[in-house]
Amino acid sequence: MTGWPNHPGDPMPLSSPTRPETARKRFELRHLRWYICALLFFASTVNYIDRQTLSVLKPHLQQLMHWSETDYGWIVFAFQLAYAIMMVVSGKVVDRLGTRLGFALAMVWWSVAAIAHALCRNVFQFEIARFFLGAGEAANFPASIKSVAEWFPNRERALATGIFNSGTNLGAVVGTTMVAWLTLRWNWQVAFLLTGGLGFMWLALWLLFYRRPGQHSCLSRQELDYIQEGQEEVAEDSQPPIAWRKILDYRQTWGFIVAKFLTDPIWWFYIFWLPSYLEQARGFSLKQIGIFAWIPPFAASFGSMAGGWLPGFCMKRGWPVSRARKFVMALTAFSMPAGIAAVLAHSVWAALGLISVAMAAHQGWSANVFTLASDMFPKKDVASVVGVGGAAGAVGGMIIAPVAGYVLQWFHTYVPLFIIAGVMHPLALGLVHLLIPKVTLVDPAARASRSQN
Repeated sequence: MTGWPNHPGDPMPLSSPTRPETARKRFELRHLRWYICALLFFASTVNYIDRQTLSVLKPHLQQLMHWSETDYGWIVFAFQLAYAIMMVVSGKVVDRLGTRLGFALAMVWWSVAAIAHALCRNVFQFEIARFFLGAGEAANFPASIKSVAEWFPNRERALATGIFNSGTNLGAVVGTTMVAWLTLRWNWQVAFLLTGGLGFMWLALWLLFYRRPGQHSCLSRQELDYIQEGQEEVAEDSQPPIAWRKILDYRQTWGFIVAKFLTDPIWWFYIFWLPSYLEQARGFSLKQIGIFAWIPPFAASFGSMAGGWLPGFCMKRGWPVSRARKFVMALTAFSMPAGIAAVLAHSVWAALGLISVAMAAHQGWSANVFTLASDMFPKKDVASVVGVGGAAGAVGGMIIAPVAGYVLQWFHTYVPLFIIAGVMHPLALGLVHLLIPKVTLVDPAARASRSQN
């Protein structure tokens, strides 16, 4: 990462003649914050490989175990139920335990749950395994957003979020190809065992390398100053965290909740049903799914990074945070109807291309919605706010999972589902603007003072 472009205030090279002779004699890594971002990227990749495994295997297991579409819908529902419950809990746990320990415990939990899928033999057992997987995976985004808030100044947070969030797309890409190959080479149990074991590789790196900026022995003084530059002006150390029940008193929280509730289910739909759509509506085999189904998630990785980069580009040219953030959210939201055109397209390649546009747009949207939490709340409360919003998104996913199952079971068409997927982001954008006319940092102390008066 040493080739990362310099920014004003970036740390001086270690060989700089202006570096004081009294500098601490210890190993320092230049641009250490981007190495931390790489760890978060790796975690998101593992997260999505583990959740993608079942969706890739769905056509195979559906024939092997005689699942109906509604059976699969309820298996997905079990994941979303646990995800919704634990999103709220995990955010508070990460805020209490700290990012390093909280994230490590979550990785162990969900990796064991992912491996346990290999032991399942019926729908109920898969529902149990998915429930525990969802409970563990819920901590990924609260912990990652909190890490970004700790390690990055405001103007770089959307970019860092876009980069680590693109790991979800790599996970979908790698997961699709890897799971199909492992299943064809050995069997579906091996696919769950080997993909579930990836989390323990990440765990070793995380425990070895991650610390908060002020505690990291490899962080230079100059980079620490740069990280802290432009971060929230509220004196956090003098304030307790916002009480759980008080988080919902803020319009900013409700704007975040609405954005997640309406749009997260669309991503779940694409992730959990895309392989099945290609098999049922476009005639793909498991081998063809492994060869081609990675294309839309791969495109989504570029959407995530571009959506994270563009607000910072606008801010460097004088745009305020609120204007830059909402401009990119609007650009991505009004690209989502590409999914409607996809399901109506006659060519499978046109459909794949249009689905790629929609998935890329969602990830660009998601990078900015996640960053809203760190734009508006102090670092010590970010994981809790992300947890509440993530829970709302998972509740939306709980709704769409059985709905998709019943629509496919009764009507045998994906058209209504793709129409829903195309209109929710523009609707969410309008509601977010009503609830959050301007993106600004909340001041809990000032709010408490006003309420006492």
